[in-house]
Formats: sequence, C-alpha cells, structure tokens
Amino acid sequence: MRFEFTPEETAFRQEVKDFLKKDWKEDLNVVAGSEEWWAIEMAMRKKLAEKGWLALSWPKEYGGNDATVMQQVIFTDEWSYAHAPGRDDAGIGYIGPAIMVHGTEEQKKQHIGGIARGEVVWCQGYSEPEAGSDLASLSTRAILEGDEWVINGQKIWTSQAHFADWILLLVRTDPDAPKHKGITMLLADMKTPGVSVRPIIDMSNGHPFNETFFDNVRVPKENVVGEVNRGWYAGMTLLDFERSGVEYAAVSRRALDETVKFASETRVNGKSLIEVPTVRNKLAEMAVNVEVSYMLSYQIAWLQSKGEVPNKEASMGKMFGTEIEQRTFQTAMQILGLYGQMIPGSKGAPLHGFIENNYLKSIADTIQSGTSEIQRRIVATRGLGLPRE
Repeated sequence: MRFEFTPEETAFRQEVKDFLKKDWKEDLNVVAGSEEWWAIEMAMRKKLAEKGWLALSWPKEYGGNDATVMQQVIFTDEWSYAHAPGRDDAGIGYIGPAIMVHGTEEQKKQHIGGIARGEVVWCQGYSEPEAGSDLASLSTRAILEGDEWVINGQKIWTSQAHFADWILLLVRTDPDAPKHKGITMLLADMKTPGVSVRPIIDMSNGHPFNETFFDNVRVPKENVVGEVNRGWYAGMTLLDFERSGVEYAAVSRRALDETVKFASETRVNGKSLIEVPTVRNKLAEMAVNVEVSYMLSYQIAWLQSKGEVPNKEASMGKMFGTEIEQRTFQTAMQILGLYGQMIPGSKGAPLHGFIENNYLKSIADTIQSGTSEIQRRIVATRGLGLPRE
C-alpha cells in the first residue's frame, strides 16, 4: 500500500513545526504536575485556543475548527514528538467528546465552550483503590435525595485533579443491580463542599496523579450524563476516545531519533556505536515497531473520519503503542549504557535525561486507560469473537 499525506496536510504539518520552533523550548528540569509546569501548560493552551488548534477537529458549533481527523493526527503527532504542553488530553481528548455524544443540550451549552476556549480544566474519576482493571467493581456511591445526588467514596490516579475545575466520574447508583448496570456517569464541580484532593508522586518525581475524596458531595440531579444506571455505556465511549491517538507512536519516534543521534555521535574503541551490529539491529527493530504503531493510529483515524467510534481498534492501538513506547525507551536505555540512568539536570546526562525521564513515565502508560491485559481481552472478545472466560 502506498500511503501519502495530501499537499494541504503536509503544509499544515510544516506550519505546526514552525510554530513549535518559534514558541516552544523544552525544559526537562520542570517537574510534571508542579505549579511551574501548570503555568507553562496553561499559557500554551491559551495560545492554542487563540490559533484555533486546541479543539482543532471539533465541530465549529462546539467551538472547534472543523479540521479533518488527519489534521488532528498530524497536530498531535508533532506536538507529542516535541514534548510540548497545552493540548488538554482530558477535556479535548475524551471528556468533551463523551459529553457531545451522551450529554444533554444544556450540558453541552454549559461545558463544551469552556473546554474549547481552554478556560475550564477537567479531570476523570474512574479508578478506585479496589476497582482498577475491574472498573465495574467501583463502589463510590451516589444516592438521590430530592433534586440532588449525594456522593460518597474515593477515586485514585485522578490526573490533574489538583488543578481541575470539574470532574466527570462514574458512581454506583443501584447496588442491587448487576455491577455493569448499576452505574451512573455524573459531572461535579471540584469546588463543591466535600471534595478533597491528595497528591500521588510518581517514580519520576512528578505529580500527575492524585487521590480524590467525596464526603457527602451534593450535585444537581441534572448532572447525569446519559441515563441513570446505564453510565457504563457512556463510560466505555469515553475510554474509546481516550485510547485512540497517535501520541505513543510520536513519543517512540522521538526516542528513536534521539537514540540514533546519540549512537551516531558516540564513539567506542575508535568507531561510532551505530556501526556496532547489535546496536544497528536494535535500532532497526525500534524503527519497524514505530511504523507499525503509526499504521494502527492511522487506521483508527480513518474509522473516526467515517463517523465511527473505534472500539477493538482503539484497544489494539493503545496496547501496541504503549508496549512499544515502553520497549523503545528500554532499548534506548540499554544503548545509552549506565549514563542513561542519569536524571534531567545531572551534569553529563546523555540527551539531557530525556530517555531516563520518559522511560520511567512510560511504565504507567501500559496501565492507565486500561491495562494491556484488558486491551487483549477486548481484542479477543470483540475483535476475534472468542468466548469470554
């Protein structure tokens, strides 16, 4: 198959590259999740909103730019490759689209515009201490009292909850129903009394995650997204959006390019590392895997361009993309040798610590948004038609 971008798409890619070259300079010393990091994140998000790139492929009626799905892929590809901030993975990537599909007209009017303008920050409340891969076992409870839902429980791994204005969460509203059918999706203002957030520091010393607690938190009954007790289906739509994307392939491509550059410039026993057969073979394997990851992402984009919400395809792309990302950084660490373990800011750290920092971050990617084991189950049952265990 011959695959090419159109002249318009190629020109748009160059426009994105030119913008990044002019307006973005990466600094690995800024700790993810810190106040300094968030200030940079929001400043860039404002620039993207002003250019019409924040909600690039959203319909104009929702504050988007009506760009094609492939333009969105190109933008995300270059942005992720550059490790640039501002994209709003949660609001733009999956929470906004889920509200568009399952929300009421009032909910769309209230929330979608603020996301598209980069004014309102969202987080997602799914996982709990006892409900991760088996998400349907969640126990955070919501009881309807008059015109309000009263929420009690705990969520965990809540990305950017310490900066968020709103949360979209799954709660159990019928404890007697089968576990997949007693769940409801709710929207809650993070400033509501009873909501509290506690930080989780990850192995790269960043603060992307949090624990979020709900103690008699009251939200209006009209904050239900979709149907009461049928929130599982709305929740799975959101995950299909979340698992779709080219980010993992782009980050792997960056790791490959950086490692090739390092191997070309580093000499051992009188010759460059890139001349060593084992190193060349590892780099070639990395390159092949990155291309496969891209092809899976392009297939997902093609399905989305036809108006479909990919399911098994999104799981395939997420599973392969995250595992290859992790393997790519692991291979890069091996090629860099012991010096590759030096963190950003260390004197003499190869590639300024980019490989070490992202290798640690890549561990979480095969777990969050559904583990690789969960993705394989989806591919097996919904893709191959295999029986459930």
